[in-house]
Amino acid sequence: MSTSSNRSRTLEEVVQYCESLYEDTKLQCVQRWKAAEAGRRAIGFMPVYVPRELIYAAGVLPVGLMGGSDRVEIIKGDAYYQSYICHIPRSTIEMALSHYLDDLDGLLCPSICDVIRNLSGMWKLLFPDRLCRYLDFPQNFTPEVGGAYYRRELEELLADLERLSGRKVSEGELNRCIELYNHNRELVEQLYDLRAKQPWLVPTIESYLLLRAGNLLPVEEHNELLENYLREVPGSHRRQMDNIRVFLIGSFCEQPPLGLIRTLEKAGCYIVDDDFVLTSRWLTRPVEPGPDPLGRLCKAYLETSTFHSSKYEGPQPKPKLLLEQIARRRADGVVFCAPSFCDPALLDQPMYMRALDEAGIAHTSFKYAENTGQFQNIREQVGTFSDSIKLWGAPSPVRT
Repeated sequence: MSTSSNRSRTLEEVVQYCESLYEDTKLQCVQRWKAAEAGRRAIGFMPVYVPRELIYAAGVLPVGLMGGSDRVEIIKGDAYYQSYICHIPRSTIEMALSHYLDDLDGLLCPSICDVIRNLSGMWKLLFPDRLCRYLDFPQNFTPEVGGAYYRRELEELLADLERLSGRKVSEGELNRCIELYNHNRELVEQLYDLRAKQPWLVPTIESYLLLRAGNLLPVEEHNELLENYLREVPGSHRRQMDNIRVFLIGSFCEQPPLGLIRTLEKAGCYIVDDDFVLTSRWLTRPVEPGPDPLGRLCKAYLETSTFHSSKYEGPQPKPKLLLEQIARRRADGVVFCAPSFCDPALLDQPMYMRALDEAGIAHTSFKYAENTGQFQNIREQVGTFSDSIKLWGAPSPVRT
């Protein structure tokens, strides 16, 4: 299924190619991929996580949809949703009604929130001839309950994908795809480790574009792109700045526009970790290949999923996991960067803030929309946050 170029690119070429994919709101790259071989299928998925291994093994290209950012004017989409919800469902419907998503043969909506559940229903009404599944993930993480439930979900999803593509998925092919995506997650983790170690070498804007490219490319090509970047960037000799190190959290679904990410870096922040494009980082350890790969995908979800606002915290409290990740990345502070009206992110935020206050870790927060165009207020706020840490350090812990 690969359309890999098998050629080395310069660092500038890698970044330019990824930015061109980010700007490809009409999914022309997906159109080219489908046209290259008769019978190819592509299916869109909303953030935060879907088992891409399963989709790709069925001969279907998984295409991540993250709204239209500030490049799509929402007109038709506003007629389908209330004004007090986030932008991503409105821009997704806008793009679909404007024929930007015509090359998708279906849509998967994972259980992020009620808004995405409603989007799946809206899609079924508007496009009854296309596959649409609401993928409900378990909130119980015992194998006998959540595991059994999730396996049935994956079996039903696989049956739909096989009907869509007209091919039966073998254990061998699913294991091959598991290994491809294991390597993809390994490369993404190498990228994040390098950024945490030397953030001046890996601007967040570039790591973000690299991850977004994985929403549109076959996994083999995305792996080569990541390998290319990781090979080229150590020799870039970029200058280190006097920036603070921050952990950014809250942008797991509706993504901030590129201008906002640039604004945060210009305000004096090295973003050493984040929850952007979480699909590529959801599983924190490799999926074990071997017999019964479907069962191994279930096991990986139950045992290695990252902490997240749309997921029940399980045996480990979310604030504890956040504090561990902050320590691992040696972050000086936390920036809560959540879309307006994002219930999962905004409901978790007070719990996280309390834990940060008790640990004496500085934090600030703001909200945005994917089509935000003015960032001056955010730059001033985050710039003040950065300066206060440089001058006075973190606040004293709250004693309870």
